[in-house]
Amino acid sequence: MPSDLELSLYVFMLATFVGLEIIRKVSPLLHTPLMSLTNALDAIAVVGAIIVTGEHKSSLSTVLGALAIAAATSNIVGGFMITDRMLKMFKTSRKPKA
Repeated sequence: MPSDLELSLYVFMLATFVGLEIIRKVSPLLHTPLMSLTNALDAIAVVGAIIVTGEHKSSLSTVLGALAIAAATSNIVGGFMITDRMLKMFKTSRKPKA
């Protein structure tokens, strides 16, 4: 019977490979909505990390929770910046005629 760590690593590796295969086949037209979706998923990760950090079960969980908050928050900010930049590419530079 595998330990919890081995099982967790197996699930993580499987999710990584499945995620890469799914994202690789996404049409370029869908990249902006996909970025918005990943920003929403990162927000869920921030909430989970805040809960883990706030429990103070051990100093390791507090430190890892704080690192998770920082990483997910920077990923959210970067995702919104990239999404904004991509949406600006679709806007016309001409001003509308009066």
